[in-house]
Amino acid sequence: EVRLVESGGGLVQAGGSLRLSCAASGFTFDDYAIAWFRQAPGKQREPVAGINNNDGQIFYMDSVEGRFTLSVDNVKNMAYLQMNRLEPEDTAVYYCAANFARGSAWYPNRRYELYDNWGQGTQVTVSP
Repeated sequence: EVRLVESGGGLVQAGGSLRLSCAASGFTFDDYAIAWFRQAPGKQREPVAGINNNDGQIFYMDSVEGRFTLSVDNVKNMAYLQMNRLEPEDTAVYYCAANFARGSAWYPNRRYELYDNWGQGTQVTVSP
């Protein structure tokens, strides 16, 4: 059974940092794409960053480029999202998602509907 568990969210002041973690189990981590999405109240789920563990391709959404860093630990089956210089606009529930990607040119993908496996989410709140 594929399982993704996020942690590390919280309340932080603007300009601060948080590191989100995603603990993965039940699948061969190296064969999957891992992505972070976020959803603020009343807004659509949007892709923050993603990586294809199979070939290392990575993407970031424009508004977080240079502030956020996605990394993975293929030994521990962990994915991380280091978030620096946080802004109130970053406030959202952050989700970790995964999908099989070995041999696929579709990943990492920004479309949330192409990920079959999701964590429960972790709340990030950035105060002004």
